[in-house]
Amino acid sequence: MNRLLSIVTAILVAVSIVVQVGRFGDMPQFFAAAIAIIPLAALMGKATETIAAHAGARLGGLLSATFGNAVELIIGIFSLHEGLTSLVKASITGSVVGNLLFVLGLSFFVGGIRHPIQEFNVRVARSNASMLMLGVGVAFVVPTVFARTAHPVSSVLSFGVAGVSLIVYLLGLYFSLFTHRDVFAYIGHEQEEAQGSQPRLWPAILTLAVTTVLVSVESDWLVGTVRSIATQLGWSELFIGVVVVAIIGNAAEHASAVWMAWKNRMDLSVEIAVGSTLQVAMFIAPVLFFVGVCIGVPFNFMFTWPELVSMIAAVLLVVVLMLDGESNWLEGAMAVGAYLVLAAGFYSLPAAA
Repeated sequence: MNRLLSIVTAILVAVSIVVQVGRFGDMPQFFAAAIAIIPLAALMGKATETIAAHAGARLGGLLSATFGNAVELIIGIFSLHEGLTSLVKASITGSVVGNLLFVLGLSFFVGGIRHPIQEFNVRVARSNASMLMLGVGVAFVVPTVFARTAHPVSSVLSFGVAGVSLIVYLLGLYFSLFTHRDVFAYIGHEQEEAQGSQPRLWPAILTLAVTTVLVSVESDWLVGTVRSIATQLGWSELFIGVVVVAIIGNAAEHASAVWMAWKNRMDLSVEIAVGSTLQVAMFIAPVLFFVGVCIGVPFNFMFTWPELVSMIAAVLLVVVLMLDGESNWLEGAMAVGAYLVLAAGFYSLPAAA
């Protein structure tokens, strides 16, 4: 499987290079880079899992949590460098909404087809629900609301939100990896069963290094054509960020979460979807804020109202669905349906939005 994935990745990257060097136009360059990033993200994920398995439970968990959304971080950095702050915010929105409604919903639906009622750890679900309310419900709402009446305070608010979110996220890692690791031990067991025997360490390190470089190159090409694509297709940057870029960056994790649900490993499936959301909201977003400060590109946590309403709706719906510790296919269908409605809403926005 890994060899096939490597071959497919090499072919798609080669095609992307040919399209870029041959200057076939912005649209072929955009889609060639987008398609190439998907298997590269999968290889990065597998390499990270292998390194984490060799590093041990605690350090491995920290590595997985740090590099789990490396693709989104790389795309975000290149977008900031190009001054596309609205695209960065839209991709954050897309990751939150996509992971919570589409990925988790599809996992509930697919798993529920094979297993009428699936159960997952309700204590962890409640902990994740609280983190979601803080990381999305508070951290993104408060700056946007206060910015409407106190613009000079907006940068201070963003700085405070970024710092607090990052600290609480790190505290959450300490909670799950050290003080309350027994509560999360079952997830580690499910990961070991799902991964089976691990490949050697050094090939995984080399793979991670090479794929990181290639993802950086492809992300540069992708971001460089966004404005042209938005004009040619009549898409807004919001739609491109919320739907297109978010799907590209999370495709590998999407497949893993759904596959785990099909195998009735719902604890791991929920952890992939919700954990990725928390990482984007409470780690990736603050890091991008500080990167923006370092490179002189103003980036804040003031989202548009469509973005804000979408994220809050996604969090509230998923919190309600998770609190009983059970899932079924109908709950999954409701979540996916909500995602499709939101995606259609962003598609309907004008390109100038």
